[in-house]
Amino acid sequence: MERETLEVDVLVVGAGPAGLSFATEFARRCKDRGEEKSILVLDKAEELGHHQLSGAVVDPRGILEVWPHAESDGFPIQAKVSEDAFWWMRSGGKRKFQGPFLPPPFKNKGKWIVSMSEAVQWMATQAEAAGVEVYAGFAGAEVLYGGNEEVVGVRTVDQGRGKSGEQKGNYQPGYDIKAALTVFAEGARGNLAKTLMAKKNLMDGRNAQIWGMGVKEIWEVEHSLEGQVIHTGGWPLDTSIYGGGWVYGLPGNRLSIGFVIGMDHGNASLDYHACMQQWKTHPAISELLEGGKIVKFGAKCVPEGGLFSIPRLWGDGFLLVGDTAGFMNAQRLKGVHLAVKSGALAAEAADSAFADSAPTGAALSCIDTLFQASWAYQELHKVRNFRQAFQRGFLYGFLRAGIDTVFGGRLPGRLPTQSDHERYYSVSKSPQGPSAAQNGPLTFDKLTSVFHSSSMHEEDQPCHLVVPDPSICTDRCTEEFGNPCQHFCPASVYEWQDNQLLMNPSNCVHCKTCDIADPYENIDWVVPESGGPVYTGM
Repeated sequence: MERETLEVDVLVVGAGPAGLSFATEFARRCKDRGEEKSILVLDKAEELGHHQLSGAVVDPRGILEVWPHAESDGFPIQAKVSEDAFWWMRSGGKRKFQGPFLPPPFKNKGKWIVSMSEAVQWMATQAEAAGVEVYAGFAGAEVLYGGNEEVVGVRTVDQGRGKSGEQKGNYQPGYDIKAALTVFAEGARGNLAKTLMAKKNLMDGRNAQIWGMGVKEIWEVEHSLEGQVIHTGGWPLDTSIYGGGWVYGLPGNRLSIGFVIGMDHGNASLDYHACMQQWKTHPAISELLEGGKIVKFGAKCVPEGGLFSIPRLWGDGFLLVGDTAGFMNAQRLKGVHLAVKSGALAAEAADSAFADSAPTGAALSCIDTLFQASWAYQELHKVRNFRQAFQRGFLYGFLRAGIDTVFGGRLPGRLPTQSDHERYYSVSKSPQGPSAAQNGPLTFDKLTSVFHSSSMHEEDQPCHLVVPDPSICTDRCTEEFGNPCQHFCPASVYEWQDNQLLMNPSNCVHCKTCDIADPYENIDWVVPESGGPVYTGM
């Protein structure tokens, strides 16, 4: 069956805040210049917003720059932060910091508490009003290159293949979507951007990206905490592991709660899902949840490397934006405002490139200058060594972060990072964390959590979790690291029985943990034909 080709001027892969801000801003700039450009945004989710997951307490700065009248135009703000605090957790107790004693990164009064799934749906309507085409249910499976190895578009995933890759009766080959410019806005660890970065050496001279793994739940509780924001540190993590939790008060007696752990801890036995379940049993958290019920569950990786881990953002025919490019401030645990700003900066660079000639790498490289002149760069520059400092130990990281805060990020130098997967120590040296949770009033096993993610995949389709060399799993990983995939996956995709790997890809919540955390880089997350989590209201 012949593969169809669609040609557009600009293709955006990913309908998140970065991709949609780019599309909206670029469409406006084209209109201001009196030009018409065809702009197409694709998203792999069945419906827009289904794969969007974030805390999210949002700094509205980026949104209000792209959409100055967002509030009056109906941007879905669930609440504005009225009270914030930081709790340092100890087993059975806590120490509370607020008011003048609240560390500056945790001050959020006036910020917006939002559902990112609802937010991107609103952004999509704004992009469409500007003349952009936005299509859900189209996943990019392969980057297309021209004769000079320039990016010329994306091939979408084939539909109607069986588990073994055979063509079924409903087979439809994916589209080749050709574009003068392709913008990669796939979110964290984008499957296309990952291959592009390797092919084009976009990380040369940069720090290795490091990641955090976040597990999130929405609860309905018996009392209202609307507008209250609490961040936590300490228990159940020891000082060898970077991470912490959050509680955000939503309208309707709902809470957004979550726990994020830095993936550079090195412990081959650590279970992110179990840590989050254990955290909920602390008296300070269980008191908030008592009598309530879970509504939704989700999980996602976030880029924590900061400024020195941002790759080269441009090349012939392409730009990188948002989480795909590592735009996140780990100190503030915020990235939405930076994702939106990165999209707007990319739109300015693309507009300049099209106006002058064509979107060659040389023309698009002006995004470097635009970024360095922006508030986004200033913010990230102040915390440029924050996250990697904790790879030298908690005490060093804590003291370095405090000194950097006092002096406004003026300490010189560049601290290196080591990739998360390179930091594992052997299973014999890995301390056992909390055991897998059981179902109870507050805690849930992984399959129950997956149920609350509403994640679904067609069973008879190729597995989207590719293990290129299964012998590594059985011949090396079992002995050296105890098969950490069975622990780090929050959705029970990977199970071991009789030294055999059993995979449950239909459980996958698209968090990308396995693609990042496998110690041999022997798991490749590729897009499924369809499916995934449904993060409505998340």
